[in-house]
Amino acid sequence: MALRLSKKKGQAQKVVKKIQPIKKARAAAASLPELDLPTGTYIEGIGRRKVATARVRIYEGATGFFVNGKLAEVYFANINNAVKLFHEAFELTGTKGKFAVSAKASGSGVAAQLDAVVLGLSRALVKFNPENRTILKAEGMLVRDDRMKETRKIGMGGKARRKRQSPRR
Repeated sequence: MALRLSKKKGQAQKVVKKIQPIKKARAAAASLPELDLPTGTYIEGIGRRKVATARVRIYEGATGFFVNGKLAEVYFANINNAVKLFHEAFELTGTKGKFAVSAKASGSGVAAQLDAVVLGLSRALVKFNPENRTILKAEGMLVRDDRMKETRKIGMGGKARRKRQSPRR
C-alpha cells in the first residue's frame, strides 16, 4: 500500500496494487525426454548407507541406469566419479551392457544414496550369479558401511558429545 498525492484535490489517496500470480513456464518440463523405464522380470537387491535405503532392480537384456525415475547421471550429477562407481560392479563381473538398472533410493543425502545403490546393485548381481560373490567381496563392494550418526544423549544440552557449561565461581 502506498500514498499518492492527487493533483486536483491536493489530498493524499491510498493506492492498493493488486499482486498478480506469476505464471510458471511449463516449456522446460515439456522439453525433458520421455524415459523408457525397464519392465519385466527382475532381480532385486537392497542396499543401505547411513539412513539411506535403496531398492535396486536389474533387468536382463536391456540397458540404462535409472534412479527415482531419472537417469543416474542426472540424479548423481553433483558427485564426482558417480558414474564410475555404479558401473564398477558391472565391469568387475563382466556384465557391462547386459542389464538395465532401476533403483528407488530414499533417506539421508545424495552421496549416501549413491553408496546404498552401489551396495544394492552388488547384492543383486550376486543373486543373479553366486560366482560374482568372490569377485565383488574381494573388491569390498559387498560390505555395508555401518558408520551412523551418533545418537543424542539425555541431559547433555543438544548434540551427541556436547557438555553443559559449568558455572565459574
